[in-house]
Amino acid sequence: MTCCFWNQKENQMRQTFALLLIVTMLTGASELSAQQKSKPKTVPAFQWASSLPKNAHEDIQHDTFHSEANKADVGYCLLLPPGYSEAANKSQRYPVVYWLHGGRPGGETKNISMAKYIAPAMKEGKVPPMIYVFPNGGKLSHYDHGGFKGEQAFLELLKHVDKTYRTIANRSGRAVEGFSQGGRGTGRYMFKFPELFCSAAPLGGGQQHEKRINESDGKESESLTIVLASNNTWSLAARFAENKDAPKLRIFIAVGDQDFNFGANQSWSQHLKKLGIKHEFVIVPGIPHSSQKMYEKIGDQIIEFHVDSFRKSGAIE
Repeated sequence: MTCCFWNQKENQMRQTFALLLIVTMLTGASELSAQQKSKPKTVPAFQWASSLPKNAHEDIQHDTFHSEANKADVGYCLLLPPGYSEAANKSQRYPVVYWLHGGRPGGETKNISMAKYIAPAMKEGKVPPMIYVFPNGGKLSHYDHGGFKGEQAFLELLKHVDKTYRTIANRSGRAVEGFSQGGRGTGRYMFKFPELFCSAAPLGGGQQHEKRINESDGKESESLTIVLASNNTWSLAARFAENKDAPKLRIFIAVGDQDFNFGANQSWSQHLKKLGIKHEFVIVPGIPHSSQKMYEKIGDQIIEFHVDSFRKSGAIE
């Protein structure tokens, strides 16, 4: 009886020890998780020119141009169409799509992953050959702000690309597109400089921030004020609508129904409708705030939209 008693007692002690060990491990893991969550995110230092990452698509190239506005060499990435360098095509000119990255600060390599959707479509002959350019949007992406002139760098880049590559160097062969911060930048550029583009696709942009800038004398947040309050997608749209001589612009707006910018894009679309600005508004079901997931669902549709714009403008057959 004594032996049995001690065996039972040992088993109880072992079970208790095991439970304490499990609780300790879970508590430690929970504390580590909390510490990790509480750590502030490290924002990378801004650079006007970066290097291509090792995992960049094989067809992506990188180069720089000198920005007089910023007194700096500014990087950009480039996707040239199949056959661009072949002798038989040396006289052929191509339409250009400028793809504006998301996030802040800017960086020309931020959205070059889009090449994995665009390059195969051209190689397989699904769409005509086009040039895609990925700019560096500056420290406050696609804005002129605080001595870093992202907008001016973009305008300089357009001239550089037209001088350096065989582009259709007018609005009939030029489109602008972007996601998130790039969607906001696209919305501003297309209404501010409609003489430069025939096609525009602002995707998943935070249009609520643009509206706040419009309504709060430039204040985007407590820590950021845009110097020129009228430089936003809401008031620029109104100015565009009032300009009876403005060239026709084809506009494709898309946002996922799970995107935190979904409601803001609906409101912006309604704003454009009230102003009489024609546009396509596409809601992508089941998609969060992700350019990758959006392109997986409707990438072909977005690319085809630009192709159709180029055809309608007479840039391509």
